[in-house]
Amino acid sequence: MKIPKRLESLLQDGLIDEVLGQLMSGKESDVYLVSCHGETRCAKVYKEIQHRSFHKQTQYTEGRKVRNSRRSRAMEKHSRFGRKEQEDVWQNAEGDALRSLAAAGVRVPKAHGFSEGVLLMELVVDADGAVAPRLNDLCLSETLARTYHRLLIDQVVLMLCAGLIHGDLSEFNVLLAGDGPVIIDLPQVIDAAGNNNAKRFFTRDVDNLAAYFGQFAPELLATDFAAEIWHLYENGDLQPGTPLTGQFARIEKAADDDLVMREIEDARAEALARFAPSGAL
Repeated sequence: MKIPKRLESLLQDGLIDEVLGQLMSGKESDVYLVSCHGETRCAKVYKEIQHRSFHKQTQYTEGRKVRNSRRSRAMEKHSRFGRKEQEDVWQNAEGDALRSLAAAGVRVPKAHGFSEGVLLMELVVDADGAVAPRLNDLCLSETLARTYHRLLIDQVVLMLCAGLIHGDLSEFNVLLAGDGPVIIDLPQVIDAAGNNNAKRFFTRDVDNLAAYFGQFAPELLATDFAAEIWHLYENGDLQPGTPLTGQFARIEKAADDDLVMREIEDARAEALARFAPSGAL
């Protein structure tokens, strides 16, 4: 196995002792098993931007806070330095999110450090100590599907209460550890308050969970946790442990076409009056 250059520098610095093998390869990173001071951990090596296939990155990064004003200005100008800084912010986002979410009680891998484009983190294992499987590799009973679905709904609520949305949550980004589901893959994490696409991403995350678990427990397909949770969040009523039903009654009113046309005509007349030569009207 060829050791990536980024892992070579960590070996030289003594941050890892040995590269044990590659665990997986993804669209934006490769994950390796490494030995660190007697423990087996994961090393997530982020691909450089020219080698990544992750599209529409700006939709995810909107609203992310950058403390350094010089860095922020450079990113806005899209200069060479700005693009490099933007890439650094993207790569650091996952480690920052893991620490914030762990502090909020969300079940995510423990982050052990970030260096040279590599995130070192806990290896999630199953009840036998083997690498934990992803949900998409499992066939669940109806009871387990309902249990895991509700556990993950509780997790997305905790995330939202912490101001974050996964943004790409599905059965491919959840591992089944020995003590239950663990959420992984967070470089695209969404700022719930600062991103104009936040509601759409949140709804997609929650609907993905319903679609997957609904294969085993069909009644979950009829739930609407996304709308219910987002309504509580927008109204400031969402807290960890808030009782949820999975149902939400939408109030839909027919548009008043006459009122809309009157508003348009009033705005048009106002614009004409504002730009017309003096005394012309």
